[in-house]
Amino acid sequence: MKENVRKIILDCDPGHDDAVAIIMAAKHPMIDLLGITIVAGNQTLEKTTRNGLNVVQKLGLDVPVYAGCGIPMVRDRQIIADDIHGETGLDGPVFDPLTREAEKEHAVDFIIRTLMESDGDVTLVPTGPLTNIAMAMRREPRIVDKIQEIVLMGGAYQLGNVTPAGEFNIVADAEAAYVVFNSGRPVVMMGLDLTRQALCYPEIVERMRSIGNPASELFADLMTFFGKTQKAVFGWEGGPLHDPTCIAYLINPDCIEVKDMYTEVEIRSERCYGRTLCDYFGITGKEPNSKVAVKLDKEGFWNTVEECLKLYN
Repeated sequence: MKENVRKIILDCDPGHDDAVAIIMAAKHPMIDLLGITIVAGNQTLEKTTRNGLNVVQKLGLDVPVYAGCGIPMVRDRQIIADDIHGETGLDGPVFDPLTREAEKEHAVDFIIRTLMESDGDVTLVPTGPLTNIAMAMRREPRIVDKIQEIVLMGGAYQLGNVTPAGEFNIVADAEAAYVVFNSGRPVVMMGLDLTRQALCYPEIVERMRSIGNPASELFADLMTFFGKTQKAVFGWEGGPLHDPTCIAYLINPDCIEVKDMYTEVEIRSERCYGRTLCDYFGITGKEPNSKVAVKLDKEGFWNTVEECLKLYN
């Protein structure tokens, strides 16, 4: 295997944008997708697991899928995003009857086993609530030093999307996010400030549809539904392609500008629970613990998405 290939575990809660992240990660030569671990988030664990299996089955991907945690680490109830992702969590595309099954091993156990057997060269890519990752760290602390990097979608240094202060993935399990950001491992944060620059306008949908393969057709079906709900909730003409920014960063880091910041996760406030407090100006004087994405090269990003979709020809 080439030295510049990134071994990754994609931990997700499919989810329209998670599904696109799976499409991008599964076949690109710069990515070695070791497994897909599923967490509750955009919908319940049962539904997000089914969605992940539907995507890999539809595209014929030989990637194992592991079901993980269905509730947060501390709170007893999982929030979902059915207003954005629909009743199934992946409304829009039509899938054939599901024959693929999740692996018997729990996602947390798979993460621990894979990291413990590695040479410290595995990157974790969480694009949903961070419960699986934090639970793995707590269950087997020795894995922490084995993590090469954590490239996550979550948080915001400006405006939230489920509360004025908080972004969905972090609010869904802020205690888990607290564990991850304080783990001491390198963290790259693709927050809303960055992902809201990746709006998938109708012309982008048609550009990708014109590729004319099963992946591009699935992309178009996903984004057509996603765009409608984003317009209804936020008023945008295109849905922000949140989670795929993580994969784009691994493939083409030049398309995303990041800034070193100290990031703290608020877990005690009632009104600001789940806020990512990013020290943009270095006011606290604390050593940065994260690279926070601030600017997207839109042309470079969409070219990378297109490149990934064309691999299914």
